[in-house]
Order: sequence, then C-alpha cells, then structure tokens
Amino acid sequence: MYEISVRAAFEAAHFIDGYDGKCSRLHGHNWIVEAVVRGDKLDSLGMLIDFKILKAELNKILDEFDHRFLNDLESFTTENPTAENIARKIFRKLAASEIFSESTKLHAVKVQETPHSCVTYYE
Repeated sequence: MYEISVRAAFEAAHFIDGYDGKCSRLHGHNWIVEAVVRGDKLDSLGMLIDFKILKAELNKILDEFDHRFLNDLESFTTENPTAENIARKIFRKLAASEIFSESTKLHAVKVQETPHSCVTYYE
C-alpha cells in the first residue's frame, strides 16, 4: 500500500454563527489543505498518482474558497464554515474527481486553520 499527499492553500474570512467566543466575529485564516491518497498499484511510470495532477485538482476546488467570505458561499447557507465542514466539502468534491482509479482512492483531507489547529476528514 502506498500513501501520498499534496498540500495547497487558500486565504479566506469567516465567522462561526452562534459561537460563544472570538470566532463569532469576522476573522480570516491562511488555510492549508492536505489531500492524502492511498492505493496499491503503480502506473507504468511507477507512480500511484501524479503529484501535479492531484495538486491541480485540489487547487481547482480551493479556488471556490480563495479570497472569499466563506459565510456568503452557497456551500455554507445551512451550516457554519467551520474547519470540519470545509474539510468534508473539499473531501467530497475531490473524491468525486475522475483522477482516481479503482485502486487509487482519496483517503483523507486535512484542513489546517492555524499553525496549531487542524482537522482531518475521511470516509
């Protein structure tokens, strides 16, 4: 079994509606997102999946969030843009991508909100 990952980043603002604390106020983060892929078969070049392809697909998804006020996005009309909800949405969009094969699957998405706080989502 092989496991590879790529990282990408986006910058965005949000607030957590109903939260009792500082996060209820508008603030921003430099979010770092890591996508982890697992599989057991390498292609003819000896790669599980091309880093370049995986990172491009992740960046395409992150473009929706980059330099935005997350609370205004259609994705968050019914729930807060918490790191947990962001990780789940990114995971599901990336997992639905056509870049994966039967033997190569998205394992997890990690969203880092600050240098000391992150969440990992997997199904």
